[in-house]
Amino acid sequence: MTARISLALTLHNHQPVGNFGWVIEEVYEKAYRPMVEALERHPAVRLGLHYTGPLLEWLVAERPELIDRLRTLQARGQVEILGGGLYEPVLAALPVRDRLDQLTRMADAVDELFGRRPGGAWLAERVWEPDLPAALDAAGYRWTILDDAHFLAAGLTEDELWGHFVTEDQGRTVAVFGTPQALRYRIPFGSVEDVIGWLRSQATDAGDRLAVMGDDGEKFGAWPTTWEHCWGGIAWVDRFFEALAANADWLATALPSAWVAGHRPRGRIYLPTASYAEMGEWVLPPEDARAFGESLRQARAEGAPHARWLRGGFWRNFQVRYREVNDLHKQMLRVSGKVAAMADGADRDRARDHLHRGQSNDCYWHGLFGGVYISHLRQATLAHLVAAEDVADAELRPGARAETADLDFDGLDDVLLADEGQVVTVDVAEGAGIGGWDVRAARHALTAVMRRRPEAYHARLVEHDAGGGTDNRATSIHRATRSKEPGLGLHLVHDPYERRSGLVRFLHPDATPREFAAAAALELGDFIDGEFAIEDLRAGRLLVARLGQVAAADGPTAVLVERAMTLGGSRLAPTLLVELVVANRGARTVSARVGLEWAITMLGGGGNPAAWWQVDDRRMRHDEPGEAAGIATIGQGNDHIGLALTSTLDPAGDTWWAPIETVSNSEAGFERVYQGAVFLASWRLELPPGERAAYRLEQRVAVRQDRAAEEAAGWWPPFRAIPERVKP
Repeated sequence: MTARISLALTLHNHQPVGNFGWVIEEVYEKAYRPMVEALERHPAVRLGLHYTGPLLEWLVAERPELIDRLRTLQARGQVEILGGGLYEPVLAALPVRDRLDQLTRMADAVDELFGRRPGGAWLAERVWEPDLPAALDAAGYRWTILDDAHFLAAGLTEDELWGHFVTEDQGRTVAVFGTPQALRYRIPFGSVEDVIGWLRSQATDAGDRLAVMGDDGEKFGAWPTTWEHCWGGIAWVDRFFEALAANADWLATALPSAWVAGHRPRGRIYLPTASYAEMGEWVLPPEDARAFGESLRQARAEGAPHARWLRGGFWRNFQVRYREVNDLHKQMLRVSGKVAAMADGADRDRARDHLHRGQSNDCYWHGLFGGVYISHLRQATLAHLVAAEDVADAELRPGARAETADLDFDGLDDVLLADEGQVVTVDVAEGAGIGGWDVRAARHALTAVMRRRPEAYHARLVEHDAGGGTDNRATSIHRATRSKEPGLGLHLVHDPYERRSGLVRFLHPDATPREFAAAAALELGDFIDGEFAIEDLRAGRLLVARLGQVAAADGPTAVLVERAMTLGGSRLAPTLLVELVVANRGARTVSARVGLEWAITMLGGGGNPAAWWQVDDRRMRHDEPGEAAGIATIGQGNDHIGLALTSTLDPAGDTWWAPIETVSNSEAGFERVYQGAVFLASWRLELPPGERAAYRLEQRVAVRQDRAAEEAAGWWPPFRAIPERVKP
């Protein structure tokens, strides 16, 4: 009897909310279209295909013919289309109501586009928590795919992962498949002969084994060097599909839904919280991540039995590693609660759609590349949350207001100020810094700027720079080291504090703009991240105070800082007035440069001419450093967004500004990424004991167009008005 085995291939194709159209088109030409054409050339090959909501929307609008071709492949039983969360959220991070909504909306979209409701759900980043079966089953899904790491952590061995298991939560069940790393790493980076040989070595006389490979579709042509490998001279995919057909007597390709329908589960299992193995490494602090990664790879290389228990960290701790991720997540939860409280109707549907787009997973974590460091994706995600909150507030909480609440869920109260034009959030316990400043009409999060932090992969960059080489072989992006610019290690700068705005700085009198830009200026005070007290809170206004210390030549002296923030203006012209009072309560003269520091994003990386600074008649790029002495106003803006910000100093003072650029990893290699810019409005201070000084900084925003008004006139739910040319 010939030993036999089945293979279930499933490709996950994803484009984030807010990605550039030209990027999606490039990936379409390199990976998505070639794969469909290959399936048409090889009708005996069966596989599952998953297209996330943002990508489906792009295909419907820009490449509707691919929808028709996929429908034909489905009709002849060659592919099945998966569902999941519509905008590819990490379901475990969402309120239950949003999990169900995202899952159901995706099933509806697949049904409307392809005429069949999906049986399987793709889980973003394969993030699993034990309560997910309840939502999956309630939304009508019968199965999902996870990594082998999930099953090994539950006590199974690699030899037990053939086929599907059943898991349960609250009496609701779902089938779960495990995809072995050995297969994911071989396809398509190993030789075709090696993949076929590995599958043959796993075949049995009973023929009841199913090998599952679920992974990113982009690695078939869109990852660096993979187009030539998959479709060019090496033609890996066609050769692989030909090999599958040539070995069909013992190697059958199967659709996951058909397998679940035709085979008994291998047993019941309860899986712990997990994701794929690399995610457990990335979520750890940098030093721990490097140590864990080295230990895991060594254990695997040695074939150590304990390697299966090495899992690393927990996905939710990205909200601990990155303050910006936590703020984003908690803003999403806040907005979700408001949308849920709205009355049914078109406004609620519109707000819910923005909310769901704002749950797209890409900016809620960071791994080897991309994630929260991709500034335009982060801004797009926040823009949808700003839009959803704007629609909800118009119904639930119109007008100016001020409230205290634990906005970031750290056990301490924060402050939220809002009016018709803006929402400002203040972390009173950490420098009374402004974490969020959202301009409603422009849907722009002005202070969404990333802190420059050490990352585990920075050590690889330094080694790469020292070696001077670039790896151009076709390999997984998890293993490759490439750099888009020589000497990037020289640009590694780490900020010693969170990049909030409105921070009170007491710099050494001799501090320079260059030191300030590099976060190396000597700080004399303890106000930048010290705790303030709320002295007065009323609609649209907050007054905070802190009695702290400022270093002097012969020792520290007590200084009282009071800072008031007042919202004003209109929807298209909101204002934020900051009034600063410094009182010397000690026995020594305070000699310093006192200032208010702001981290602002105008999406100005790469010398973007639409994003700018302006002093008098001189206009500069927003990612260009500069300084000006004794000025009363400085402007900045982005013409594409249609937003300008004018800052007025009273009395006139000095301004320094510089880009905040991280050195991050991407699919194409290490690169500098604009995260925003920092500017300091400052004054020289010589303050004797018992004296006080007062300063004002008025921020005036000008918005060209109200995006909400434009949208309300022409909005319709996605996938509810499918063009005739792509209707099933």
